[in-house]
Amino acid sequence: MSKDQAKESAAAQAAGNQMQVKWDDTNMKSSYANVCNVMSTREEVVMMFGVNQAWQAGQKEVTVQLTDRIILSPHAAKRLSLLLGNIVKQYEDRFGQLNIA
Repeated sequence: MSKDQAKESAAAQAAGNQMQVKWDDTNMKSSYANVCNVMSTREEVVMMFGVNQAWQAGQKEVTVQLTDRIILSPHAAKRLSLLLGNIVKQYEDRFGQLNIA
């Protein structure tokens, strides 16, 4: 067996041992949010999403309509943080830097 064949065989064997992920979106819903608030405890990270419909600057009070709450384990939150960091970097590489100041 050549080195290339051995590498292909090892790759095929490794692929056979990997778990396949099937995404089932039959119960998925979509929501729009332009506001996110995050808080945490030792056991969980809570993200609340909503919509700020205040269009005028300088308002003394703004009401945010909260629409969704996502509760994650700290490990899942860290993985999400890495995923979001990567996707924002890809976005900025294509479209330019986002300024959030």
